[in-house]
Amino acid sequence: MDGNVAAPAVARTGRESGEVPPPRDITRWLLFSLACAGGSVGLAWLGPVVPLPGPLRGVALLLAWILLPLASLLVPLLLLRRVPRKRRKVAWQLVVPVIAGVALGVVGREAGDQVALDARGEWADVEVVRVEDAKTDHCYLRTTDGREISPSLSEGDGCDGPIAKGDRLRVRYDPEGVARPTEDADSTSYGGLIAGLFLAAVAMGTWGGVRQNRWDREYVG
Repeated sequence: MDGNVAAPAVARTGRESGEVPPPRDITRWLLFSLACAGGSVGLAWLGPVVPLPGPLRGVALLLAWILLPLASLLVPLLLLRRVPRKRRKVAWQLVVPVIAGVALGVVGREAGDQVALDARGEWADVEVVRVEDAKTDHCYLRTTDGREISPSLSEGDGCDGPIAKGDRLRVRYDPEGVARPTEDADSTSYGGLIAGLFLAAVAMGTWGGVRQNRWDREYVG
């Protein structure tokens, strides 16, 4: 029997090797995770606050809701250079920054709308000119002097219950037509939620990135 049989390819885990991750790996993935999570919440928040022009807002939301969360998963996976594609796997920790990143984008936009309305919002008596019944209802509004309010009033911000065309409401709206209007006079605090999602995305993203690096470094073909 031939004693020179090649050993099968293996990838040792950090638990098996007992290796401490190099500080440069931790620093690199920490900065990357900070950029992805911070970009998601920051770009979504900036859109209504600045306010950004329509095309730029669209690009910012695309980055915040889709591209940056996906990057937090795909970049560590694609950097497994030594591991053959069929043998590559994803650290479970990297699922968290994807979900948290999308949530940061959504909550960041809500927080940005609120800041924008606090800064430049105006109260007005409006008339409902059309109600769109969909998965999320929308009310299209017009002021008493005939000016249309944009964007529309969504369900949860006042377009709920038995509202019909011709009804009168009092809303706070954005004269720039960027932040979404609301009937609510009270401000909601998003700080705690954003902080929790941000810390989860950064911590788990860093941990997952370091694990991916370790698999790549320890892979024996």
